[in-house]
Amino acid sequence: MRVLDLFCGCGGLSLGFQHAGFEVVAAYDNWGKAVDIYNNNFTHKAEILDLSKVPHSYFEKHYPDVVIGGPPCQDYSSAGKRNEANGQASLTLKFAEIVCGLKSQWFVMENVDRIIKSRTLSQAVKMFRDNNYGLTQVTLDASRCGVPQKRKRFFLIGELNGVDGFLEDKLLNNLSNKSTTIRDYLGYEFNTEYYYRHPRSYARRAIFSIDEPSPTIRGVNRPIPNTYVIHAGDATRDLALARPLTTLERARIQTFPKDFAFAGSKTDMEQAIGNAVPVGLATYVGKFLLAYITQKERAF
Repeated sequence: MRVLDLFCGCGGLSLGFQHAGFEVVAAYDNWGKAVDIYNNNFTHKAEILDLSKVPHSYFEKHYPDVVIGGPPCQDYSSAGKRNEANGQASLTLKFAEIVCGLKSQWFVMENVDRIIKSRTLSQAVKMFRDNNYGLTQVTLDASRCGVPQKRKRFFLIGELNGVDGFLEDKLLNNLSNKSTTIRDYLGYEFNTEYYYRHPRSYARRAIFSIDEPSPTIRGVNRPIPNTYVIHAGDATRDLALARPLTTLERARIQTFPKDFAFAGSKTDMEQAIGNAVPVGLATYVGKFLLAYITQKERAF
């Protein structure tokens, strides 16, 4: 199964699909810093490319069976401005345009769960339906897919000439009954029981325990302010027991393996990690898609 990754970032989706058994043959993104990280970790190469500027025919040379990608989510994200007129949302439609032009047999598009409320998603779904794709639409909590992080993400999965909902039962019925904690996944690797995660507002708690899933990893990582006031929900009232996580520890919560090589400025690495699809979440989706494809091929 040849896979093309659009809006690949530093490679979370690619690596997850590789772990699931797919062959990723090419990847593209417009942010050079993320592409540099990607190219330090894969045998195939990602290219810097403004995907809004090229026709679908540019990618025909890769003969992809599956197109995957996470178009930029800032126009939908709670961490962004939630304004579809800002221009990033149009890249979701560009992803749909490329897939429909290539007529790949399958595609997987990932985004924040807030995309469900957008006009853009409705437009993309119509494009796919007009091009005879059967669609599965699910929102998955990464912590119930083996990832030690509460991170809800929407997946739109398509099969050319398929039926709607073809993968929904497999993806939803195999979720863990229990959220994965950091201790479940990493044991005592961090050598701390508590850690600080900078909140969007000090009305929210900021001290967490490794005996719970991490909140969503974002592209912001700051030290504990000297003025921080204990929140009622904090996992400990003793700040001496807590510390912020390092950049690479945050990558581990995103389920990147220890040997995945990050490079660049701290700011760029933090942003690349925060933007990434958790590797384990991508693997979860990929393995059930591959099992579906394999079962279908055997039936013929």
